[in-house]
Amino acid sequence: MTGPLLPVTATGYGPHPIHSSQRIWTETNCYVDLWVEILHTLHADPVPAAVSAFSSRFDGWQWTFLKFRPEDLVDLYGIDVAEMNVWRPPVEHLEHNLAAGMLSTVEVDGFWLPDTAGTSYREHHTKTTIAPNRIDCAAEELEYFHNSGYHLLRGEDFRSLFGVERAPAFTPYVEQVRFNREPALDEERFETVLRRHLRARPIENPVAGLARRVQADVAWLRQVGLEAFHPWTFGTLRQCGAAGELAADVCEFMESRGYRGAAEAAVGFRAVAEGAKAVQFRMSRAARGRHVDPGEQLGVMVREWARSMAIVDAVVAVDSTAPVAR
Repeated sequence: MTGPLLPVTATGYGPHPIHSSQRIWTETNCYVDLWVEILHTLHADPVPAAVSAFSSRFDGWQWTFLKFRPEDLVDLYGIDVAEMNVWRPPVEHLEHNLAAGMLSTVEVDGFWLPDTAGTSYREHHTKTTIAPNRIDCAAEELEYFHNSGYHLLRGEDFRSLFGVERAPAFTPYVEQVRFNREPALDEERFETVLRRHLRARPIENPVAGLARRVQADVAWLRQVGLEAFHPWTFGTLRQCGAAGELAADVCEFMESRGYRGAAEAAVGFRAVAEGAKAVQFRMSRAARGRHVDPGEQLGVMVREWARSMAIVDAVVAVDSTAPVAR
């Protein structure tokens, strides 16, 4: 048996407030969500790492898959995340990493994750990312971070997840997570990371691109229905809405650390998050064959994102040569 590396148990686990039922978006995506809970377990505030929301993009078809960036994790918390070469059965690598004092992130099939009951568990195959914290091959047990919590699986789920009885369909992407020091937020590095993402953001307001895509897809969704709606909204409105809500959290963190006026930007970013949820509801009606027009709500989202980014620029005193989302 290896682990648990971090002192946590699945019984009675309490998620970070980012995953509170009071949130507009209770989950973002599997990668951000597990990092929120890992940092929470380490007693390190995960909100500063969400500054990557400021450099969100829309590629014409979908919103950036929001991630806590490796360079941000090492700057802010001294946590080094890097891809590893997988040349043995994945479970052996995961055991070795734990024994060496490292966590891992690993792609797995959500079909075998009991915490996804009601969505993918024993229903359909889907790629997702977990972070194992305890592995007991003899007892066929795994404790792992996934989405908004910390979970336990065993038995057939364990054997199938790691290809004990049948080889997995693909070699998973695995990252090693090294702790270069006692993980804790280095607040002196925050502005460096903040400015990095403000410099990296797109010239065009990404919500404007999203709005065009959503409007263009109304007729298509009426034809393809709810089966296509769910993956579509995950890659568009859910990622945009989650980015907006996390950006609001970062602005409130900034206000508490002396960036006066940043809290005003939080109001606008949260309006983007709320708007994305409202538009998602409208688009679900389109997927049921109804006529909808989300234009007014999308217009508000576009204006609020631009206004909030302008406030952040002013608060941080961003160089005038930096791109400004319009």
